[in-house]
Amino acid sequence: MVERLYLYDTTLRDGQQTQGVQFSTAEKGRIAGMLDELGVDYVEGGWPGANPTDSAFFETASAMRAVMTAFGMTKRSGRSAENDEVLGAVLNARTPAVCLVGKAHVFHVRTALGITLEENLDNISRSIAHVVAQGREALFDAEHFFDGWEADADYAFDCLRAALDAGARWIVLCDTNGGVLPARIGAICAEVIARGIPGDHLGIHAHDDTGNAAACSLAAIDAGVRQIQGTLNGLGERCGNANLTTLIPTLLLKEPYRSRYEIGVGAQALTQITRMSRSLDDILNRVPRRSAPYVGASAFAHKAGLHASAILKDPSTYEHVTPEDVGNARIIPMSNQAGQSNLLRRLGEMGLQAHKGDPALESILEDVKAREERGYSYDTAQASFELVARAHLGMLPRFFDIKRYRVSIERRKNKYDRMVSLSEAVVVVKIGAQKVLSVSESLDASGSDRGPVNALAKALAKDLGPYQKHIDDLRLVDFKVRITQGGTEAVTRVVIDSEDGAGRRWSTVGVSANIVDASFEALLDAINWKLIRDEAVPV
Repeated sequence: MVERLYLYDTTLRDGQQTQGVQFSTAEKGRIAGMLDELGVDYVEGGWPGANPTDSAFFETASAMRAVMTAFGMTKRSGRSAENDEVLGAVLNARTPAVCLVGKAHVFHVRTALGITLEENLDNISRSIAHVVAQGREALFDAEHFFDGWEADADYAFDCLRAALDAGARWIVLCDTNGGVLPARIGAICAEVIARGIPGDHLGIHAHDDTGNAAACSLAAIDAGVRQIQGTLNGLGERCGNANLTTLIPTLLLKEPYRSRYEIGVGAQALTQITRMSRSLDDILNRVPRRSAPYVGASAFAHKAGLHASAILKDPSTYEHVTPEDVGNARIIPMSNQAGQSNLLRRLGEMGLQAHKGDPALESILEDVKAREERGYSYDTAQASFELVARAHLGMLPRFFDIKRYRVSIERRKNKYDRMVSLSEAVVVVKIGAQKVLSVSESLDASGSDRGPVNALAKALAKDLGPYQKHIDDLRLVDFKVRITQGGTEAVTRVVIDSEDGAGRRWSTVGVSANIVDASFEALLDAINWKLIRDEAVPV
């Protein structure tokens, strides 16, 4: 018999507690739309009245299939639920569901709240009853529940019973400090159910402070809990919350969950989860975590030659699920660990034909190994690797030559008598028989200096004659710098991620003791790769 599991997303509230994350109202709207498209059952939009952004979001939120939920806290002692203005602000958001947090740990009740244990139970009961009386679905977040259970299981359970008896649809067990391990989570959840709280009224809210939030959530499901709370990409305070981009594929693709349970996310929506994960990072201007399970760029990357050889025969030798099921892709990166099987597979994916035993293969491998000794890294810069391979295979077009370039940086006062920086670049390019000189500054639309690499990129892309139409839609989306050696022998590696109007994204690498030279090398590779992919014709 297949049972229903319910997904409750807290990205818009818990996610906003992530250090360095601050959603705008418009961004919250975009993320809510993504979550609804994915198929989660509940979207917790924030705490109305706690800040202007959350209040504005609830005022402008679009209709959605998922149950929009407002978050708040139980009423305070000394006033009625009807006259508590904080609780009133939450209810005024007019969401179909309301989630109220309350203490379930005797230490927190006495120390943090400074009230009696009986008062706390009364606050929980009257607050939930008030929400239900307003015709809303009520949820109770039992804060510090698991630690509270270890301190005084009877009182922690009384908090749950007070909420359930008052009409709460869901009682959410929170590992607020994130320190309880999966086996104990499962055991406590089973005890709660045995004491009389039905599993189909229980939720789990796990934090990742021991790296076990997803495992704790699965342990709770195994014990009988039927609602799972989490965030996209595991956003959240401190180490984050249970990661729904890990849990959702696990529930849909891995046994016993695949056969025993049904969730609101279907197989088709699952193929969009990698895109959604990376879209969230784009909104937050964060670089996606390459090693993230299922959705990371390295989740299906096979670097070792032995692994790549086996993957060619049967992908299941080193893959536990099919990458296409989660909208990801298999990558056979090039590195100094690569073998000929790895190389042939990678060349084939690029559309470059070669055969086992071709002397060029050994030449490519030796060149890659020598370059990585000097600081290059091709497992993260596949476009640059393609150019290296093409050169050895005699398939690298020569579109233009760089005759010289120069970058200058100047500090001077502007018209407001403020000291500002200005970067200027000069690039001389030979295209066929013609030399072209381009000059560019690095100022953006607001008059701010974007730095010497930006000036170089603008100058290089300013006038490439017959190739200009191919690079007009090229833009740099990420720029990473790493020092590969220390002291006087320091070498700088620059990796540039580029994107074009067709949505293609590629990475190139440059290495030099001079950061500008390394950056320029990566820029050149980015443009040459784009011209090759656009099938530009050398003049």
